[in-house]
Amino acid sequence: MVRLDLTNIHLNYPLLARSASGMKAEGDVESSRIVYDKNGRPRAVRALSGIDLSVGTGERVALVGHNGSGKTTLLHVLAGLLPPDTGTVSIEGQVTSLININLGIQAQATGHANITLRGLAAGFSRKQIAEKRDAIANFSELGPFLDLPVETYSAGMRMRLSFAIATTFTPEILILDEWLSTGDASFRQKAADRMRTFSQAASIIVLASHSLPLIEQVCSRVVWLDSGRVRMDGDVAAVLDAYQEAMAEA
Repeated sequence: MVRLDLTNIHLNYPLLARSASGMKAEGDVESSRIVYDKNGRPRAVRALSGIDLSVGTGERVALVGHNGSGKTTLLHVLAGLLPPDTGTVSIEGQVTSLININLGIQAQATGHANITLRGLAAGFSRKQIAEKRDAIANFSELGPFLDLPVETYSAGMRMRLSFAIATTFTPEILILDEWLSTGDASFRQKAADRMRTFSQAASIIVLASHSLPLIEQVCSRVVWLDSGRVRMDGDVAAVLDAYQEAMAEA
């Protein structure tokens, strides 16, 4: 059984001295989310507060909310990139994260070495990586460049390699920050086709997006985040209607 469960998740972002000294009570962060020390100085921002979320096999969940609502932070918690300050994270299944597909690429290592390193980091065996190596190489279209250090690649070549590695292994739990499109025009359609196949193979998808038509097309459930808290969780149409109404009144 593939599933994920978050229980009473709280996470604060510590503020650097310079950020704290220049912070205003009003602005990008609501004053109620600022954590102060005993001397009244801001020391952190509440990114997530009391998040409870359970997702089971077959669910496609969208996260919506204005910028700063906690969507990306929650994705980072689900992907294991940020540990919560308090609360429990329970995940059954292999997580594939496309939040930042360049994360973990070693610039001084070759393309082939990065295929191995990224595969091992994702929990796959050397045998599984070897079985997928040709498919990754063919999709990336990098040919002999895979024998060269990644630091010699252009930005587009790095993206091709990262995308090919990230989307070749069949995902169980897929974590996405917006719907991924990548590369130049000649590669973009190929990547879009791969994304459709890739997402269909996943047992669970959690997607943060501002594209309501995409959410209606792909997702079966919507979680609306507001100021780091779950404001509404349920049917796509019902949550999106309430969210759009609130945004229109803001």
